[in-house]
Amino acid sequence: MNKITDVFFDLDHTLWDFDRNSGLAFQRVFQKHEIPLVLEDFLKVYEPINFNYWKAYREERVTKQALRRGRLVDTFVEFKLSYPTTIIDAIAVSYIDELPVNNHLLDGALEILDYLKSRYTMHIITNGFTEVQGIKLKTSGIENFFKTVTTSEEVGVKKPNKLVFEYAMQQANATPTGSVMIGDTFEADILGAQAVGMKPIFYNYRKEEVPSQYISVNHLLDLKKHL
Repeated sequence: MNKITDVFFDLDHTLWDFDRNSGLAFQRVFQKHEIPLVLEDFLKVYEPINFNYWKAYREERVTKQALRRGRLVDTFVEFKLSYPTTIIDAIAVSYIDELPVNNHLLDGALEILDYLKSRYTMHIITNGFTEVQGIKLKTSGIENFFKTVTTSEEVGVKKPNKLVFEYAMQQANATPTGSVMIGDTFEADILGAQAVGMKPIFYNYRKEEVPSQYISVNHLLDLKKHL
């Protein structure tokens, strides 16, 4: 890693505590729209459905609108609830509005960013929606750590598409051999970065089984061993 000059981070589930912040957002959404479900029960069903919709979104199998609608509709079906599309869309909009209100970071995020800031130039590459990612960075207090922020929406394709990484490095004036990509989604972040010659580090907080040739850390502070 002695040739590394630039470190690229994913945002959601890597630095920004998406699950915690999302749960708090849904708590307010449920109150506003008077949804008759226990939040914890809803989240247990919603989270894997949402994960699968995001995979389909990365693979261009569903649109942004289909993701926002479908993950709610499919979850409500499991609870034998049905709402008109206008209500589903209103709930979806409320959720997006509420999502960046809370900005809890994952354990060790601030400390590792502070450790890395004098050693490398840092950047964000995210598949998250452009209208909320900038707000998350600003209100969570980590915006100033990053020189550039690249969203898949501005590129027109999503990680793991190589165009996202190439665009991000162009914006950063960085080279593949001088760049590290850190993220929590093996397919999107690790395989995508590797395909363009970047060095990937897998933030494996879910403790997934991954091939031994990949660098993997279970806690953000473990990055100090490699950078």
